[in-house]
Amino acid sequence: MVQVPSGSQPDVRRWLVTGASRGIGHAVASLAASQGCKVCIVGRDPEISGIAAAMGTDVFGISADVTKAEDVARIAAEVETRWGGLDVLVNNAGLHRGGGLDRITDEDWEATLATNLSGPMRVVRALVGLIPEGGSVVNVGAVVGFRGFPGDSCYGASKAGLTGLTKVLAVELARRQIRVNMVVPGFVQTEMTATISERARDAIIARIPLQRMGTVEEMAEVCWWVAGSRYMTGSVVFTDGGLMCNL
Repeated sequence: MVQVPSGSQPDVRRWLVTGASRGIGHAVASLAASQGCKVCIVGRDPEISGIAAAMGTDVFGISADVTKAEDVARIAAEVETRWGGLDVLVNNAGLHRGGGLDRITDEDWEATLATNLSGPMRVVRALVGLIPEGGSVVNVGAVVGFRGFPGDSCYGASKAGLTGLTKVLAVELARRQIRVNMVVPGFVQTEMTATISERARDAIIARIPLQRMGTVEEMAEVCWWVAGSRYMTGSVVFTDGGLMCNL
């Protein structure tokens, strides 16, 4: 069960979460909905409307691809029509393409950066005009954007770039009192990590001081807290069980 941190209720009511059909994004959207917020979930899943309906009456879904300019424009138009504005934007949509340098293709590289780096930039650019003073942008990063892991050049580079984008946007949007931060999950139980072999999983967990994987609900709790932290911007918040401390 997701637990809302005490004293962390943000005075914001309209959330948009990308990559919300499953995993961390779904958990973030579910938490916001459970606290009475209006929520828009975005994902490429054609059944996104049904997923939204299962979350609550104040949740709606948009089937869209953040790598496509026309889809992002459609997202912005629908949010403006329904709500007239947006208080929290969570950039969670992500793509992982693994493989050593001799195996990755140009298409792997370009697709990963298009989703993980260009996508958030495009979404922020399209929606920032709808975010009022006091609004918040939360980007979801990854440990591999800070430490090298073999076979993760595409994913690591895209998430490292997202860190830089977060910091630049934090400075640019501060004049409008819009905060931009990054939450960095560690090794979390998701569909993506479910494909990892038991041996590899055990090796990673052995390096985590808390000696376990994280849950999507725990990541959602931190995203909620960061979204409501009024004097935080340009920050990178690791939520990794201590993994970064032990590498």
